[in-house]
Amino acid sequence: MKGKLALKFAVALGLALFAVNAYAQHAAKSIHATFSPLQNWRAAVLSGNASALHFLYSTAPPSVTTTPQGSTHDPAAEPDFWSALKSSGLSRLAIHVAHVDSPQTGVTRVIFTLEATLQSATGASKSFASIAQVWAEVDGKPVIVTTNRTNLSRLPQPVEAEPNLYPDTSEARTDIGLALSVAARERRRVLLDFGGNWCYDCHVLDATFHYPEVARILEANYVVVHINIGQYDANLDLAQKYQIPLKKGVPSLAVLDGHGRLLVSQKNGDFENTTRIGLRDVESFLNRWKP
Repeated sequence: MKGKLALKFAVALGLALFAVNAYAQHAAKSIHATFSPLQNWRAAVLSGNASALHFLYSTAPPSVTTTPQGSTHDPAAEPDFWSALKSSGLSRLAIHVAHVDSPQTGVTRVIFTLEATLQSATGASKSFASIAQVWAEVDGKPVIVTTNRTNLSRLPQPVEAEPNLYPDTSEARTDIGLALSVAARERRRVLLDFGGNWCYDCHVLDATFHYPEVARILEANYVVVHINIGQYDANLDLAQKYQIPLKKGVPSLAVLDGHGRLLVSQKNGDFENTTRIGLRDVESFLNRWKP
């Protein structure tokens, strides 16, 4: 991601910022144990039941939806969006709840990540989103009054922005040295991840690193080092040493062997725009360069 704090970061991640502290204190919960109306929403999305979905959104006042594209007061926008997934091949829908609270009587706020499996003639693919919904009792039934969500994307979306994903710029050399000692001892590679805490795509890639299928590859084969480039003004010598052209954007990766030899670096901003890549792209890169 190029530039400073992008609009999509402010909009797409803003939905979860109010829950950062709560998220840190609460483990993810089953939807069956947290907020039962969300079960109805999931079932309606999974079945493509447009009528059931429309019933779950407030019309008076109209439900408000905010995405990276902006806000709409059309209460049909979200029901129509989600019900259309069935015709796109939706076969499985997993919801992972990060936080539920009740800021006032009759109002419930729920934050969750969504993983949709879509079947097509060429096989199965996955799409992800982070969503915050506010439900309120209207005429005796719970309905959604506001939604804030990311786009439906090919990579997992972070439910919160980790403020210290990339440590202080001064720590990079020490971290690389420690990682190399571990990699040499355990016969793993060192994965250098150049980026910044302001970079939304960097947070998306980190969320992908924690996705189970990807995490298994990383944990068995790599030691990950996050290298903070500041505002494109820090650790520039390390970027040059490991052949990372920062002008192509971040995140950008390089792989070292246990002796510190550079095996590969992303010279074309391969992962700079995470909307253009999917899980298979990340897995393929990691599998190609593992020991």
